[in-house]
Amino acid sequence: MDEQSDKEIVGKKQRDQMLKLVAKGFYNELTNYGVRKHEIIQVASHLLDNLLAQEKKPAEEVEYYNGIFTLASVKDEWVDRKQLAIQHVTLHPLQLPDVSKVAAWLEVPAVRESFVPAFPENESQLRKYFTHPTREYFGVYYNDQPVGIVGGENIDLTAGKLEMKKLVGESGLQGKGIGKRATFGFLYYAFMIRNLNKVYIHSRDINMRNINLNSRFGFELEGVFLDDITVGDKHQDILRMALFKSLWLQIFSRGALAANHL
Repeated sequence: MDEQSDKEIVGKKQRDQMLKLVAKGFYNELTNYGVRKHEIIQVASHLLDNLLAQEKKPAEEVEYYNGIFTLASVKDEWVDRKQLAIQHVTLHPLQLPDVSKVAAWLEVPAVRESFVPAFPENESQLRKYFTHPTREYFGVYYNDQPVGIVGGENIDLTAGKLEMKKLVGESGLQGKGIGKRATFGFLYYAFMIRNLNKVYIHSRDINMRNINLNSRFGFELEGVFLDDITVGDKHQDILRMALFKSLWLQIFSRGALAANHL
C-alpha cells in the first residue's frame, strides 16, 4: 500500500511538472503570436468555455502513429546494403561528401541552435563530429535526394541507450512526413538492429505540439532541466523524453513477430 502511494505521489508530481511546462510553453507561444499580456486572461476564459462545452463528450486517448507505421512498414536491407526504407524515405550511413550539405543547412542560426548542444559551425569540424565513435548518423533521402540527417549520440552499449537527433534541412520539404519516417526508421535501427533498450531526446522546443508529436512514437516525459543552457543572454529550459523498446514494440508490432534481430 505504501509503495503504491509513493508511486502515485511520484506520478502526480511528474504530471504537475508536465502541466507547468505546457502552460509555460503555451504562454510563450501566445506572446510570440502577439497576444498582449492582459489578453491572456481572455484566452484562459475561452479555454474554460471550451472545456465546459466538451464535458459531455468522451475523452479521446492519445493516438500513436501505429495507424501510419508498423514494423512491416520498414524495408530492411541492412544486412545486404546497409539501408532502411520507409515508403519514399531511405536511411543509410552518412557519407562524408554529404556533410557539405549538412553544413549549409546549419548555416541558419535558428536551425543550428535548436539542437542541444548546437552542432559545430564549419564543415571540417562537422566531419570530425560525425565520425566520432560515440556517434552514428544516417543520411535521410527523399526520392533518392539527400534532405536531412538522423542519428544517435552518447551511445552507451552497456546501458543499451542513445540520444537521438534529427534534421530535415532541405528547404520546402518540411511538412511532408519525411521527419516522421526518418524517426521511425531510426527507431527501428536502434531497437531491432542494434537491440538497444532506450532512446531519448533533448529539446529546446518546449511546447505542446512538440510533446504531442514525440508522444505519438511512444516517447514519455522524463524530466525538465531548468535554465540548463544559455542562448545569447538568456537561460533556457531543456526537455527530455524517452522511449523504451518494450513499449515501442507493443505499439508498433501489431502482434507480428519482432523479427530476426531480437
